[in-house]
Amino acid sequence: MEKRIGAAIILIQEKTSIPELNAVLNAHSNIIIARQGLPLSNRNLNIISLVLEGTTNDISSLTGKIGKLKNIQVKSVLTKTNIENDNKKDLG
Repeated sequence: MEKRIGAAIILIQEKTSIPELNAVLNAHSNIIIARQGLPLSNRNLNIISLVLEGTTNDISSLTGKIGKLKNIQVKSVLTKTNIENDNKKDLG
């Protein structure tokens, strides 16, 4: 399957949900290129942004599992460009 580049924004409303979230992220670490955390202490929220590289199935699996966690919201976006197709263009 062709890989895509994507991003996900995770909004954490309760710190008690963080261990479950970290377990999901660890299980999908092979598709996470970059991760950045941002605490919003004045609003009692935390935000994690992810840059992802994987198949649409891989990325959907990750975001679907995150979306099922209590007190956590996730939104993602994928590029239309297929990575493997771009590599082939560079070779030839």
